[in-house]
Amino acid sequence: MSDRLDNLKKARDRMLEDRDAHAKVLAAPFDRDKAERARAKFVEMQVLIDAIDRAIAGEPATA
Repeated sequence: MSDRLDNLKKARDRMLEDRDAHAKVLAAPFDRDKAERARAKFVEMQVLIDAIDRAIAGEPATA
């Protein structure tokens, strides 16, 4: 596996962990301020994960 692809996969894993932390806040009892911040960060993380997925898909396959 290329270093670039390996780095993309590691970055994706880290962003999944961050997104999951925001999902936990959203699943907790409602607190408007926390929920609004968590929702914004969750969406931001998901957009980033989607971009990383596209970058991974665009990497040439190695034998």
